[in-house]
Amino acid sequence: MRVAGKVALVTGGARGLGEAQSKLLAKEGAKVAIGDILPEDGNRVANDINASGGDAFFIHLDVTSEGEWQKAIDETVSRFGKLDILVNNAGVGGRGGLEDMTVEEWDHVMAVNAKGVFLGTKLSMPEMLKAGKASIVNISSQMGIVGSDTSNPAYTASKAAVHVFSKSIALRYATKGVRVNSVHPGPIDTPMLRSGFDDPERKQKVLARIPMGRTGIPEEVAYGVLFLASDESSFITGEGLVIDGGWMAQ
Repeated sequence: MRVAGKVALVTGGARGLGEAQSKLLAKEGAKVAIGDILPEDGNRVANDINASGGDAFFIHLDVTSEGEWQKAIDETVSRFGKLDILVNNAGVGGRGGLEDMTVEEWDHVMAVNAKGVFLGTKLSMPEMLKAGKASIVNISSQMGIVGSDTSNPAYTASKAAVHVFSKSIALRYATKGVRVNSVHPGPIDTPMLRSGFDDPERKQKVLARIPMGRTGIPEEVAYGVLFLASDESSFITGEGLVIDGGWMAQ
């Protein structure tokens, strides 16, 4: 029970990485609020957790909306009494390259992936400061550290923003009881990745760059999130945990 007694809010918690994070945090003792725009999947995850003896609920959360963020935080605190852990996991991938990208597509990716992290971090901070030993875990990507000719440029830019934003906020709150770290997954077998693998040539190119020769699974990222959310990482802040099968070692 590595996060027993803690309260977590996980965005994008209805599927993929967020579902695995929500379930593992609950299994390890946290009460979990699942924020997402997918009510059917979100309620399914919450019901699975509750059926297994955990304590979770779903709340609709569009991470680009300041009002929905405040509502989600208020509801979490109302139900569970506090907020110790925020996992800014919600994200979108984007499609195509630079020349065929519209301004609207760029703005959408940046709004979800970067603005969403900003809003969640800003609006949750008062409750994090009250908690005293709080942890914010922001999901970036290995593409937030290095460039790639297979990734959407808005996606890489947004994930780089998350990477450096996390460091900046970590430094500001290092003496105030709030730790902030980022996680940088490589290619993980999620609905988002599978939708991007509809191009066989791109899929082959991506897989060829993973030294371990396979994609990861969501639980492998969830364990990294669990570590950073728990007191086991109490002397770690402003860091980026890479979980990528060796991609960044090249």
